[in-house]
Amino acid sequence: MESVINMALLVFLAGTAFAILRRTTLFSVVMLSGVFSLVSAALLVHLDAVDVAFTEAAVGAGVSTVLMLSTLALTARHEAPGTRSRAIPLIVVFLTGLALVYGTLDMPRFGDPSAPVHQHVAPRYISATAHEIGMPNIVTAVLASYRGFDTLGEVTVIFTAGIAVLLLLAGTIREPTTATKITAMEHHLVLRVVTKVLIGPILLFALYVQFHGDYGPGGGFQAGVIFAAAFIIYALVFGLETAGNALPGRAVRILLALGVLIYSGTGVVSFFFNKNFLDYSVLGATAQAGQHIGIILVEFGVGMTVAAVMVSTFYAFAGQNPPIGDEEW
Repeated sequence: MESVINMALLVFLAGTAFAILRRTTLFSVVMLSGVFSLVSAALLVHLDAVDVAFTEAAVGAGVSTVLMLSTLALTARHEAPGTRSRAIPLIVVFLTGLALVYGTLDMPRFGDPSAPVHQHVAPRYISATAHEIGMPNIVTAVLASYRGFDTLGEVTVIFTAGIAVLLLLAGTIREPTTATKITAMEHHLVLRVVTKVLIGPILLFALYVQFHGDYGPGGGFQAGVIFAAAFIIYALVFGLETAGNALPGRAVRILLALGVLIYSGTGVVSFFFNKNFLDYSVLGATAQAGQHIGIILVEFGVGMTVAAVMVSTFYAFAGQNPPIGDEEW
């Protein structure tokens, strides 16, 4: 039964991807991309990768869709006709696909208990997490402690991406005003009331995800996206100027860098106790207590940076007007 569900979801993903390739309406492409991410999240849930599915649903199907729609406000609604032959790109993609398929031939079979990962790395994490980290959620322990260097690299990549967007739009970014593209939905009374009711629970849920990642699915990545989603919804309904008053763009850019500093600074503290970088054991009265404190701090830094990158990117795109003379608008 599980194999049937996996195959059905994979077929649905393949069909959605093919539909995206065939569409020339960019709005349809964005919507189908959101569907693709949502189905991917469902597949990951079925594979028991709940933390990854959580991130995929929040980022891929959620905030990324809104950001792409904001980008469409600066472009046309339809894809420009191609002027070059598609034969060469098709051949390159086909050969790359063959190389990838060939590379999978040496991989262990799906779910094979004798695979190397189940004989070396995974047993080490499963057996050691209880007494070294003392955390029920092994995924969080691996990401924030055992693989703390890798996660710091991921946060740095997100930070760099956010800075790159701001630099690329440096000549056109301005603080949210009444003249910006996103204006308040003053005549949508029901939508405004519903948004006011939902914003508080969304932020509360983000806090729950942020600080409950030790015991269940969640953590800084997921919480950061949920925080950003709350402010983006607020900006879409009440206007970018109102959202800018609640969370100024300058404050967002400060938080963007502060999150990375909190993460790396937590690792630097261990140097003062003659320990390795990101060794949290010195932060508490016991090694386990120190691990808990360190993981909470670095996850908080992750959430801060992720939320700031998402919000600053939305501000950067939504704070501009569409190109003059575009007949689609």
